[in-house]
Amino acid sequence: MTPEADHTPTYVAQGGEFDRDMSYIPDRITKDERRPEHGPGDVPLWPVEPGRYRLVAAAACPWANRALIVRKLLGLEDVLSAGLPGPTHDQRSWTFDLDPGGVDPVLGIHFLKDAYEKRFPGYPRGITVPAIVEVATGEVVTNDFPWITHDLFFEWREHHRADAPDLWPAELRDEMEVVMKRVFTEVNNGVYRCGFAGSQEAYDAAYDRLWTALDWLEERLATRRYLMGEAITEADVRLFTTLARFDAVYHGHFKCNRQKLTELPHLWGYARDLFQTPGFGETIDFEQIKRHYYVVHTDVNPSGIVPLGPDPAGWHAPHGRDGTDL
Repeated sequence: MTPEADHTPTYVAQGGEFDRDMSYIPDRITKDERRPEHGPGDVPLWPVEPGRYRLVAAAACPWANRALIVRKLLGLEDVLSAGLPGPTHDQRSWTFDLDPGGVDPVLGIHFLKDAYEKRFPGYPRGITVPAIVEVATGEVVTNDFPWITHDLFFEWREHHRADAPDLWPAELRDEMEVVMKRVFTEVNNGVYRCGFAGSQEAYDAAYDRLWTALDWLEERLATRRYLMGEAITEADVRLFTTLARFDAVYHGHFKCNRQKLTELPHLWGYARDLFQTPGFGETIDFEQIKRHYYVVHTDVNPSGIVPLGPDPAGWHAPHGRDGTDL
């Protein structure tokens, strides 16, 4: 069950460990509809075409936040428009509450579910973000979030800005895959494993796994500016969206409370370094983030009260990560 996908009122795994549903629409958008080198081979393909698609990505959601960051880093804003659903929703769907009249100005819909149903009537799975929608037909193309950012880099290269970063350096890809897998299973998903544990035993195990991974990251970042060395990669994007939400949500709401991010010197400096890098911090809306988690997860926070803190001013403090001592 995926909290960002399944909009029923209950998210906590009953009596056991939280298990994320990783079944998504597998379609890929590739240059000239060519078969991609990486990932499943037998999937429907769509052509890269500026203006044809709209990225629907709620700022509140960490998985969608990845896509917004990569889109900005690569300079794809003029070729791939973005729709931004609001932070709260009911059991039906993410909705475009932030737009005039509650309707996305390009797709003309209030419920993201409409784009899913347009292509797959009676769509049986969760309505998730990020999703890419074909503008002309109003049909969802894919919601397979790991491949969306991967393909924005590898398949949309002709449309990248001239100074776009190399998010997947060839010489680092094998190591990146190992690092990103651990970040996903133990940190990105690990905070949810804590927050939606259905028993004390499941929570205790999840908590230990999460902090083992965070200690590993704290040690790794003591000797390098970014996860893979001296340059930002996709691995940093994937870790950042969890760190950005850690003190505001995961520390208290998900009971990941051994320490705050601000008490982990290398991770905190690293997170501020990324936040202050163009393409990262401007995609973060702490008020939307808090409203999503504290309002939507009614079984974790039945009162629906949204905390006023923490003060986000610390994110703008000097990070000290650009010196020669790393």
